Amino acid sequence: MTPASQGQLVAVSNRAVATQADQVFVTVYVEGQLFGIPVERVQDILIPEKIARIPLAPPEVAGSINLRGRIVTVIDVRTRLGLSKKTEKGNIMCVTVEQGAELYSLMVDSVGNVLNLQLRNIELNPSTLDPRWRGISAGVVRLQEELLIVLDVDAFLSFGEREGR
Repeated sequence: MTPASQGQLVAVSNRAVATQADQVFVTVYVEGQLFGIPVERVQDILIPEKIARIPLAPPEVAGSINLRGRIVTVIDVRTRLGLSKKTEKGNIMCVTVEQGAELYSLMVDSVGNVLNLQLRNIELNPSTLDPRWRGISAGVVRLQEELLIVLDVDAFLSFGEREGR
């Protein structure tokens, strides 16, 4: 068996690349909870200058931003997960993802690191996980000091369809 078939990193042109048994995640924090977004879904990470309010939008929609000439809908992850709004005034971080031909920017508390995780380490959602969170999670990964919730981007962005909006 080669190292690549065992899910290890293989050096190619002096840089490490993930094998098919690995997945790379951009990590974000929302109210102290660590989430992982598959890196292939991430288009951009930014601090928005101004978020324009959208009249009559669902509560989860914080507004829209202009990203290099494209209008991007900003989703407040805290509201989507049933959490309270962020009270402290600080930089708002947004992770922009693509679904279909549309861009969405997920408003989070902070952006962490990029993690390369083995797929075999992704476990089923625990039964104790809040049902609202379970519906947007593709599984969990136990790290040394915390639990990473793998975000199912498609499920997260389908809130309007599921809730009859």
